[in-house]
Amino acid sequence: MAHNQPVRSVDRRFSTTAFEYPGYYIAQAHGVVRGITVRNPNAGKAILAGFASIGGGESSTYVEMAEKARERAFLRMLEHAAAAGGNAVIGVQFTGQEIMEVMSYGTAVTLVPLPQQQPQPQQQQQQVYSPSPYQQQPQQQPQPQQQQQQVYSPTSYQQQPQQAFSPGGPTR
Repeated sequence: MAHNQPVRSVDRRFSTTAFEYPGYYIAQAHGVVRGITVRNPNAGKAILAGFASIGGGESSTYVEMAEKARERAFLRMLEHAAAAGGNAVIGVQFTGQEIMEVMSYGTAVTLVPLPQQQPQPQQQQQQVYSPSPYQQQPQQQPQPQQQQQQVYSPTSYQQQPQQAFSPGGPTR
């Protein structure tokens, strides 16, 4: 491939660590895609980082190198996804060996926007006549309730009548 030709790539906004993308459905999966890079610091940076590591703490040289490696691996993964026919990458993850090797991988998919639901026209509600709360309403006669109570035993599913409790013991 010539270096002067632009490389087609998936838009980075359509990459996610999730396995779905809100507002879209997965129309087709194109398989696993990856991007890999191996970085080595130049001799001068390696010597300076070696002296810095003697004192302990974070090495800005290696942090910068690791960030550049992650970004390059990520971009290569997006290019691989476009070459596979996808317009998005789901399930994105990174892995690496120490600082020198970084790999980004995920699943290339074709996302399609979910159909937009058209808002339903609101139906006009009919006004229901409501009498004034100050007018007396005819009162309904209360229905007599039968007071038949059934007691169920927690130890069986069959209905069992129970005797009333008597402080002096069972009644005969």
